[in-house]
Amino acid sequence: MEKIFVPPIKSQGIKTKLVGWINSNINGIEYKRWVEPFMGTGAVAFNVRPKTALLCDSNPHLINFYKSLQTKEISSGIVKSFLTEEGNNLLKSNGEHYYIVRDRFNKNGNPLDFLFLSRACFNGMMRFNKNGGFNVPFCRKPNRFAQALVTKISNQVEYISEIISYSDYTFLNQDFKETLKQINPSDLVYADPPYLGRHVDYFDSWSEEDEIALNNGLKNSNAKYILSTWLSNKYRTNNYIFSVWKDCRISTKEHFYHVGAKEDNRNAVYEAILSNFEMSDSIANSTMKKRIENNESQLTTKVKTYSTPVQMSLVLEEEKSAKLLK
Repeated sequence: MEKIFVPPIKSQGIKTKLVGWINSNINGIEYKRWVEPFMGTGAVAFNVRPKTALLCDSNPHLINFYKSLQTKEISSGIVKSFLTEEGNNLLKSNGEHYYIVRDRFNKNGNPLDFLFLSRACFNGMMRFNKNGGFNVPFCRKPNRFAQALVTKISNQVEYISEIISYSDYTFLNQDFKETLKQINPSDLVYADPPYLGRHVDYFDSWSEEDEIALNNGLKNSNAKYILSTWLSNKYRTNNYIFSVWKDCRISTKEHFYHVGAKEDNRNAVYEAILSNFEMSDSIANSTMKKRIENNESQLTTKVKTYSTPVQMSLVLEEEKSAKLLK
């Protein structure tokens, strides 16, 4: 498998673990330009590596950061020096310096401060208040920017800067509806909107009306498109797939999210890619709906096997030993 490039900006919902799957489904598809109305951290575009791309987002700080890499205003060396200095200030202040940087960022919008906050905030969240101010608290790790992490982030900046420099990429801060107007029939669109029906951790909110507008805009563009969303978890099914996106084909993949050591805490989520063309492992939307109604497999990909993490193995072994001693 090819190396996956991880962007320097960290955010919940990043698609690095799904990039290989997305890439395999579009292998061989011809297009002139790659378009993303919801660029986010750029994980998919930077790994697909199209020659020409229109990358847009409603979050101005994401766009400003990557524009700064494109113009070489920010380099890996600058990032390394910045994070080293700010990381030392964070450690000396026992974490309080995080809020100084956050206040400074909310006044000036410096892209380096944005990078710092994305890597030091609680749980990698990217949340803003009604006034556009970043309001995620500190992750409570004053030694957050150890030398190894600073080197890792600066290397990520170098890799992504190189990808951008060898490509024809346009970065625009705009609403998705504006991007939809700029799509050509020869484009391939990758849409990764906030997941409707699940917690939204994004610069703007997302509604059913937005989902319908996105669907109509993609249809009217006459371009090929793919869209990332969720199909189901153990609690419910995303029924918008079978209403708003009923004309699409669907490809699904199972993900496990580990919370704690017990196996009962392994929560499976079925991720989905919707498309208006046939992908390598896609099926008709109506076929998936029947599978769910008949309690059959929701997977179109192969079942993935997960090895038991070492920590989980130790806990299970301890529980087994405790039962034998009773």
